[in-house]
Amino acid sequence: MQTKMTTMFGIEYPIFAFSHCRDVVAAVSKAGGMGVFGVSALLPEDLETDLAWLDRELQGRPYGVDLVVPESEGKDLESLKAEIPEAHKRFVAQLGERFGVPERRSGRAGREFGKGTWGPKLAAEQWQVALNHKVAAVVSALGPLPPSIVEAARANNIRVGGMSGAPEHARRHVAGGAEFVIAQGTEAGGHTGDVSTFVLVPQVVDAVGPVPVLAAGGVGTGRQLAAALALGAEGVWTGSIWLTSNESSLHPRAVEKLLAASSFDTVRSRARTGKPLRQLKTAWNQAWEAEGAPKPLPAPYQRALVYEQMQSIEEHGVAEPIGSAVGQIVGTMNERRPAARIMRRLVEEYAEVADQLRATINTHLGD
Repeated sequence: MQTKMTTMFGIEYPIFAFSHCRDVVAAVSKAGGMGVFGVSALLPEDLETDLAWLDRELQGRPYGVDLVVPESEGKDLESLKAEIPEAHKRFVAQLGERFGVPERRSGRAGREFGKGTWGPKLAAEQWQVALNHKVAAVVSALGPLPPSIVEAARANNIRVGGMSGAPEHARRHVAGGAEFVIAQGTEAGGHTGDVSTFVLVPQVVDAVGPVPVLAAGGVGTGRQLAAALALGAEGVWTGSIWLTSNESSLHPRAVEKLLAASSFDTVRSRARTGKPLRQLKTAWNQAWEAEGAPKPLPAPYQRALVYEQMQSIEEHGVAEPIGSAVGQIVGTMNERRPAARIMRRLVEEYAEVADQLRATINTHLGD
């Protein structure tokens, strides 16, 4: 399976796995793909620990980091809270009572707000940590990376990538120095746009070629990998399928919900971050859609409002409201498996499909 992306990183398969769990990142890279570590919520000292572990664990196999770098500095948590309407605070308190959400055990609520909410200062510190490790790629989840990061990446032989939900986003990434682009359709988990993967990918390929494109959103089988390559992509960017892997750090109750969910059980809601976020449909995010509920605040205020409650829900595994960001591919995620087995099945199924396509083409050409 040689593509521009396997050549760029010296990997066996053009399968990239985004995860906030370092164990998933390591497992995918060991299995011949490439894990990309989502680091937006980590303070520099925590990131240092995790990247040092990845360096030891992978012994030279490539992995990447995914950064969130806003254009303007965020306010700290207390400043944001001071500007939040009291009606919204009361509503969140009511949700806590309704679902029986306890106090957090760890006492670390809002740590990543300490240096600004996803602010450029925190991202710059995370980047400085990454430069001291064996990172092979840095991916921007929020617009082109600052020139200083791009220049440092090139100087250190670190490839630059960017997430895009529209052709114009992809063009901006390339103009800003990206060497590959991820075209993410609305089927994906997390923050997404409105265009489906099958429609978006060829448009992005046409917009930025010959820069390689990865297809993201609704990719979880070898058939979908084959479809992505047929659309002109040079590989796939996956995320949701690793949430139910054995290596996933997601709470077991959330995993159980994902395993039981269909593709109709996701929703794009602003209730968690203030931006459209595809996630599992739960009693918590549906409460924000109920009659009489306040409208979610714009980012970053909504995240500041609900952050501590959401962290407690996930920490304690509170049954009704617990969920996860996840894409529509959740309908095929019906058993727990090691990440290596997920990788193997992706590759085997792709090979089966490729053989079938070759046979079909040869048959028609023969006619």
